Amino acid sequence: MRYVKVIIDHVSDHTDMLFTYRCPFDQVAVGSVVEVPFGKGNKKKKAYVFEVSDENTEGLKNLKDVSAVDEAYVIPEDLIDICRWMKETYLCRYIDAIKCVIPVGDAAKRGKRKDPYADLDVPHLPAPELTSQQQNALDTILPAVAGKTAETFLINGVTSSGKTEIYMRVAEQVLNQGRDVIILVPEISLTPQTIHRFVGRFGSNTVAVLHSKMTKGQRYDQWIRVRNGGARILIGARSGIFAPFENLGAIIIDEEHELAYKSDMTPKYDAIDAALERARLKDGIVILGSATPSVVSRYRAEKGIYTEIRLTERYNKTPLPFVHIADMRQELKQGNRSIFSVALYQKIKESLDAGKQAILFLNRRGYSSFVSCRSCGYVMKCDTCGVSLTYHKASGMAECHYCGRRVRVPSKCPSCTSPYIRHFGIGTERVEEAARETFPEAKVARLDLDTARRKGETDRILNSFRKGETQILVGTQLVAKGLDFDNVGVVGIIAADISLNIPDYRSAERTYQLIVQAAGRAGRGYEAGQVVIQTYSPDDRTILAAAADDHDAFYRNEVMLRRVTGYPPFTNIIRLVFNGQTEEDCIREASAVYDKIISSELAKRGELLSPQPAYMTKLNETWRYHVIIKSPVQRTNSYLELISQIKSERLADNSLRTTMLVEIDPYSFT
Repeated sequence: MRYVKVIIDHVSDHTDMLFTYRCPFDQVAVGSVVEVPFGKGNKKKKAYVFEVSDENTEGLKNLKDVSAVDEAYVIPEDLIDICRWMKETYLCRYIDAIKCVIPVGDAAKRGKRKDPYADLDVPHLPAPELTSQQQNALDTILPAVAGKTAETFLINGVTSSGKTEIYMRVAEQVLNQGRDVIILVPEISLTPQTIHRFVGRFGSNTVAVLHSKMTKGQRYDQWIRVRNGGARILIGARSGIFAPFENLGAIIIDEEHELAYKSDMTPKYDAIDAALERARLKDGIVILGSATPSVVSRYRAEKGIYTEIRLTERYNKTPLPFVHIADMRQELKQGNRSIFSVALYQKIKESLDAGKQAILFLNRRGYSSFVSCRSCGYVMKCDTCGVSLTYHKASGMAECHYCGRRVRVPSKCPSCTSPYIRHFGIGTERVEEAARETFPEAKVARLDLDTARRKGETDRILNSFRKGETQILVGTQLVAKGLDFDNVGVVGIIAADISLNIPDYRSAERTYQLIVQAAGRAGRGYEAGQVVIQTYSPDDRTILAAAADDHDAFYRNEVMLRRVTGYPPFTNIIRLVFNGQTEEDCIREASAVYDKIISSELAKRGELLSPQPAYMTKLNETWRYHVIIKSPVQRTNSYLELISQIKSERLADNSLRTTMLVEIDPYSFT
C-alpha cells in the first residue's frame, strides 16, 4: 500500500492544505491526477498528488483510499515544485497555482480538432551570417548550455540588432543536447511573427504554440503534444512558462521589460521570476532580451546576478532613426490645433511620397478620453467603477475600460441640462479619423483592443501592412512591440506625455520604453527612418533620454530616484488590497491589519503606508482600499510570514466583511 498527499480541486481557503490518502494503485506518482472521496459525504473529487510514500510515517488513522488514477496526463514534477514556490512567494492557494500548470479544456473527439499551425506553409529559412556582436553573445551563452548550468543572460540590444537570430542559435544547441526550449513573447500579436521564424528554421513538427486566442480544445491538444514529446520548442505568451517539458534546457523571454509578463489574475505571478525558478530546478539557462531592459533587470546585471550582453548596432548596419522632438506648446502658439505637428505632417507626407509607410502611436484607445459639460464641468463616469467613461465614435457610446459598461452620450447634461456636453481629449479612433482626413490618398488601419477583438483581425491588419496594402497604421502599444516591417519610413508618437503623468513609480520607465520601442519600428530596412515625438514636456529627462536612445542615462537617473524613494529594485512592494461592499468595512478591516503589522517588531518607520483608497476606489460596485509595504529585500520573507499568519487569523474570523488579496511587486496600483 502506498500513501499520497494531495491537493483537492476545490477553490477555498478552508481546503488549502495537503490531505493524506492510502493509494492501492502502483502507477501513482508526484503530479498524478487522482479521484478521491472527500468530506463527510465522501463526494468524489479530483485531486493532484504532491507527495508519494511507501509508509504512513505520520501514523494517521482511518485514512480513505484513492478511488482512481487518471491516466490522461501527469503533471511534470518540477511544475509541482513550481506550485509550492508560487504559494510561498505569492501567498496564493495551492489550487490557484495548480490551475496555472494543468491543461485548459478537454481531450478532442477523434478527428474533431487539429494543430492550428500544422499546415503553416513557411519556406525554410537558412541561418544568416552572424555579426561580430552576435557571435560574441553566443560565445558568452553557449558554455552555460554545454555545461547545463543554471545561468541568466540579459541581452541589452538596440532595436533590430538581431536578438532573434541569437535565440534561434541557442535553441539549436539546446535541441542538439536532447533538451527543450520555451520562448515567451509579451503580446499575441507578436506570436505569428515569432512562429514563422522558428517554423522556418526548425519545421512545424518541432514547434508548438500556446496562447489565449486559441480555443480551449486547441490549447489542451498543444499541452498534451508537448507533454508527450511531440514538440521540442514551445512559443507562447506569459502562461507558456508552465509548458510541461520534462527536459527543459532554455527559457527565452523576448521584450523582457513588458508588463504583460506579470499576471493580473490570482495568482499574480511574474513570469520572469517563475522562469528563473524553473531554470534553477532543471539546470537550464534563461535569456532575457530587450532594447529597453527594465530597471530591475539592469540592476541585477550590475550586481552580477545576470550576465549582461550588449548589442549596440543594428544587424544590417542601418543607423538608428533620426529623432525630432515636437514641442506642442509652440504648435498651439503658432495656431496649429490639429493632432499632427508641422514636423510630423511633413515627415508623413515625405514618407508616403517616397512609397514608404508610417506608424502613428498613441497609448489610448477610443475616440476621446472623456465626456464633459462645458457649462458646469460635469464628467460622465461609470456608476460601478467611478472612473471617466471613454467616448467611442464608431459605436456612439461612452465605455468604461475597466468593467466594460457602455452608455449612450446624452444630448443634454444630466447635471445642469446644458446642451454643451462634448467629448474631449484624443484616442486612437480620433487619430485614425484625422489621418484619413489629412492624407486621403493613403489607406489607413487601426490596431488596438477594439479592432483586435474579432478572431483573426490582428493578423489581417498586420499582414495588410506587411504587404504594403496599408500605408498608415495607427495603434496603441500593440504596434510598438517587436514588430518588424522593412518599409516604415516614419513613426509618429502622438502624445508622449500620457504615460509620464500616471501616478505610478514606474511611469518614467514605461514612458521611456514605449517611446524607444515605438521609435524602433522605423528604418528597419536599409534606410534610416524618421521619428517625431510630440510632447508638452520637451525638456523632461525621460523624453530627452528616449529621443537619444540613451538607456544608460535614463537608468542612472531612475535607479538613483528609486534608491532615495525606496522602490524596487531596492525593496519589494507588498500590496494588501481589501475588497468590500461598503467603504466603512474596507477602512475598518484595512486599519486593523495595518495596526497588527505596525505593532510588530518587523515594521520600520517609512516602510508601511497607512490604509488608502486604491486608485480604482470602486470597481464593479465593490469598494477597494489598500495597505502598501515597501519591504527591504532582505526582510521580505519575514513580512510574508507575518502576512500569512494574519491571513490564517482572518480565515478563522467569521465576522469579517472584506476579502484581503496579496500582491507582490504589482505592476499597477489600480
